[in-house]
Amino acid sequence: MGKHTGFVEYRRKGIPYRDPVRRTNDFREIFTDPEEHILNLQSARCMDCGVPFCQSETGCPVDNLIPEWNDLVYRGRWREALERLHKTNNFPEFTGRTCPAPCEGACVLGIIDLPVTIKNIENAIIDRGFAEGWIKPTRVHRRTGRKVAVVGSGPAGLAAAEQLNKAGHEVTVYERDDRIGGLLMYGIPNMKLDKGVVDRRVDLLRKSGIRFVTGADVGKSVDAAQLMDEHHALLLATGATIPRDISIPGRDLDGIHFAMDFLTATTRSLLNSNLEDENFISARHKRVVVIGGGDTGTDCIGTSLRHGCKSLVNLELLPQPPKNRAPDNPWPEWPNVFRTDYGHGEATERFGSDPRRYSVLTKEFIGDRSGNVSAIRTVKVDWRRRDGKWEMSEIPDTEQLIKADLVLLAMGFLGPETYIAEALDVELDSRSNYRAEYGRFQTGVPGVFSAGDCRRGQSLVVWAIHEGRESARAIDAYLQEEIAGEARQA
Repeated sequence: MGKHTGFVEYRRKGIPYRDPVRRTNDFREIFTDPEEHILNLQSARCMDCGVPFCQSETGCPVDNLIPEWNDLVYRGRWREALERLHKTNNFPEFTGRTCPAPCEGACVLGIIDLPVTIKNIENAIIDRGFAEGWIKPTRVHRRTGRKVAVVGSGPAGLAAAEQLNKAGHEVTVYERDDRIGGLLMYGIPNMKLDKGVVDRRVDLLRKSGIRFVTGADVGKSVDAAQLMDEHHALLLATGATIPRDISIPGRDLDGIHFAMDFLTATTRSLLNSNLEDENFISARHKRVVVIGGGDTGTDCIGTSLRHGCKSLVNLELLPQPPKNRAPDNPWPEWPNVFRTDYGHGEATERFGSDPRRYSVLTKEFIGDRSGNVSAIRTVKVDWRRRDGKWEMSEIPDTEQLIKADLVLLAMGFLGPETYIAEALDVELDSRSNYRAEYGRFQTGVPGVFSAGDCRRGQSLVVWAIHEGRESARAIDAYLQEEIAGEARQA
């Protein structure tokens, strides 16, 4: 590394967010512009550790060459750093903004100190690459004559499309929504991932030769069998879009919505009219309760604050994580520790306290005379480990009523919608995902492959990119074998 004692000399200093009071008045990205000299020093903290767990199985799913581009940033060789970054990651501008950074959780420096600011450095490299004009469309010099259809334009579908296009295949991406990007476009709010950033990358892919079709709902408005007939291979990258619901009294009251419906409507209205059409689920002047933690819950908090909500409570069934790693959560596993994300900090600044309440079970939704939700009945629960398993029990005399005008369900996703699988006779696994073996990615239907959340279950953007890249490798091998077979017969 450029400075072997950097991890001793320099303390961790992350790139700060914009002021929480100001940023909740708009939907612009929460990030501030990094200072180059700070990034140089932060990259110098990389330890030359010998075994870089940051890019191993417990760290980065796409195997980013993190120590290499850290060293190049320290030396001021930004364009080379960009080249190393793009060798493993198709879309660093997405992961650099949205990824929880498992690489930092596996950083060797994290054993004794705070880890390297890997995510900040990654994002700075790709943003500089675009600013300097270093990132150009791919020039494909030879086409194979093979056509591939990719169903779904989220991170898995886009990564697979780019890799297959580079291999010389003709790729068409089908998206049922009105804009390309899938989860990147509508599932992640604009303040965390500006949609101009998504459009910028999609435009590059289009100029590289990839064809995009929107409003194409394969299995409904687009005949799946005909799509198979027109292409030599088909990749299902539809995501896990069935939300986990809650079956308790009062669930049918008005004012209770799935988180993704809330987030999607806001982003679409923002892009169409800067929210002036009011065609979204508004939290303005409402008492909002978000049920479920995680990134989606945080995004609901941040969006509600920008709408101008009256109050905000976030209910989490699980207990509050510890401040430091528990004995059964050793390095280099992902540290299950208490964190304050951007939305939590904004809510604390707005209302004076952290919105999260842990170990709370929602028992009933209570409505007013008009059929609108007006309150939630909850109870505290106790978690204890018995025979190696965690068991939950209600704590007597802890019931509480929480007033609510808007309830957002952010409890994760169960799997993909199944109508396209039914149209293609694709088998589902025990978790209702499309059955396809990791590594091969091929379903039981010849020529039909699957990747991303619809295959592995709800996961991270970086895992979707990994699956997209690996499925493209499998599809390319399948097509090359087909081409070789035709050549032998000729």
